[in-house]
Formats: sequence, C-alpha cells, structure tokens
Amino acid sequence: MLAAAILALLVTVALALVRAARGPTVFDRLQAANSIGTCAMLLLALFGFLGGRPEFLDLALVYGLLNVIGVIAILKFFRQGNLGDPGSPATVSDRQG
Repeated sequence: MLAAAILALLVTVALALVRAARGPTVFDRLQAANSIGTCAMLLLALFGFLGGRPEFLDLALVYGLLNVIGVIAILKFFRQGNLGDPGSPATVSDRQG
C-alpha cells in the first residue's frame, strides 16, 4: 500500500514538472512548484515511516513550512516588485516621538 502511495506521489511530481515547464503564466508555474514541494514533503514523511525513523516527519514539517513561506515571498515579489520597503529614517523617527 505504501509503495502505491509513493508511486502516486512520483506521478504527481512528474505531472507538476510538466505544468511547471509549460505553464502559461508565472503563477501557474509557481503553483506547480508549490505542488512539487508538497509532494516532496509527503515523500520524505513516507520514507521516514518506511525506515522507522520518526525524525523525518519533523524534517518534512519544517520543509513544508519553508515551502509555504517561500511561495508567499515569491508571490509578493511578483505582485509588488519588491519584498518590502524599510522606509526612510525620517519616517521611523516620526513614529517614535
């Protein structure tokens, strides 16, 4: 049963790679990259389960969180053109006083 799950995840990764290569927009490609990251997280958890090493589940969760944060940062960059404006020193001092 686990072998079938691993095979299904590998097929999903292959389909997401095709979508990432031929996506019409940047957002389609980014969604495919997010899907690949999610499948990699699930594969890592399955391999940890098969090997009897529960530490891999922790690594998979951390990888999933980093994947979500990375996708949000890339989406913000494509929408606004930067990742944030630190502001000028005058506006920072005005807020303090």
